[in-house]
Amino acid sequence: MKSDPDAVISRGPLRFSAGHVWVRVEASEAILGLSDYLQDQMGEITSIELPDVGDVIHGARRMGRAESDDASSPLEAPLSGEVVEVNAEVLENPDVINADPYGSGWLLRVRMDDSGELEDLIGEEEYAELTTEV
Repeated sequence: MKSDPDAVISRGPLRFSAGHVWVRVEASEAILGLSDYLQDQMGEITSIELPDVGDVIHGARRMGRAESDDASSPLEAPLSGEVVEVNAEVLENPDVINADPYGSGWLLRVRMDDSGELEDLIGEEEYAELTTEV
């Protein structure tokens, strides 16, 4: 069952990277997750590799990997910062990402190094237009 897109908007605006990772900002932290588009393209996600708490991720560099029966995709960090929380539920049950990519299927909480990196991300409307053209 997919998330209701309207429910996503009510939880705060999302921004998207070219690598199909969404970002929701909460104060100086960002919550990251995989877009509905990416998980839909991959099919049922069977495993996910993520950095550990305390690791530093760097924008436009690899931060993990998602695997499904049909595909394997490196995950590119949309911004730089220190990982302050990893969603243990998605590590144990990666199918949560398919079921609720914008809610309980979030991946990481990151303390941002440079909020200016958010300028490189696109908004929900632009992302929706981009992914429906593909």
